[in-house]
Amino acid sequence: MKYVLVTGGVVSGLGKGVTASSIGVLLKACGLRVTCIKIDPYLNTDAGTMSPFEHGEVFVLDDGGEVDLDLGNYERFMDIKLTRDNNITTGKIYQSVIDKERKGDYLGKTVQVVPHITDEIQDWIERVAMIPVDGKEGPADVCVIELGGTIGDIESMPFIEALGQFSYRVGPGNFCLIHVSLVPVLNVVGEQKTKPTQHSVRGLRGQGLTPNILACRSTVALDDNVKGKLSQFCHVPEQNIITLYDVPNIWHIPLLLRDQKAHEAIFKVLNLQGTTKEPLLKEWTSRAEICDGLHEPVRIAMVGKYTGLSDAYLSILK
Repeated sequence: MKYVLVTGGVVSGLGKGVTASSIGVLLKACGLRVTCIKIDPYLNTDAGTMSPFEHGEVFVLDDGGEVDLDLGNYERFMDIKLTRDNNITTGKIYQSVIDKERKGDYLGKTVQVVPHITDEIQDWIERVAMIPVDGKEGPADVCVIELGGTIGDIESMPFIEALGQFSYRVGPGNFCLIHVSLVPVLNVVGEQKTKPTQHSVRGLRGQGLTPNILACRSTVALDDNVKGKLSQFCHVPEQNIITLYDVPNIWHIPLLLRDQKAHEAIFKVLNLQGTTKEPLLKEWTSRAEICDGLHEPVRIAMVGKYTGLSDAYLSILK
């Protein structure tokens, strides 16, 4: 099993979910079977009791699991059916560890964040990654893991520690870290600023994780000198720095990744070169182009309780 971890830095809401979904689409188009896991660092055991005003949509899976809206994105993009266990929360992990402690499974040991919580996270990932989600027999080839929140958050630290250990557990060639960060353009000088991303990567490295690929969110494509600067300060090869600039609709993101050879960078890290084919995204391209060509508005009335926030009914809007 190969693992691709997607983390986010600088600010929340950069589009980690769409990025993770698009990576899944790209890998699937190359002939690989893909599954996904979303990690949410909040203490709720699931999203069921959370207000959509605060959290956005509560997506309901086929097995009745009430989960984060990103799992809806995964299902729509990759045409897969996930389970409630594909959404890991701090609450689920702690509940599982406390239940084991009450039963005496730890044989009288002092139960601590390291190693017990971090081991539980790693065991959960390995177990859920093996569950087939595409209707075929046997486990997938690649598991895309999205870590919610932003690097530097206190609540996500146990997960970062666990994932650092996990990268050693699965060994080199089986773990690829993609860090989604912001490269803002300041209106005053009109220059792309790399400092926020530098600090974000430094924070990530300080916690034991080194990014293999940088996915930089910006209004426009990155200049070559900006890529060179990021490469120098973040220790990432220039060909592994991808720009996710603003596009007319989200269906363009897998095409952006393909055009910038993101799949080749991932395959190099995961030792998959020569075992996969070029991505076939003909149907996907036509969908993105059709969406671009739609100009006549259609008004659809929707009655809902949480209409004050567009994310609350994301699946219906999509």
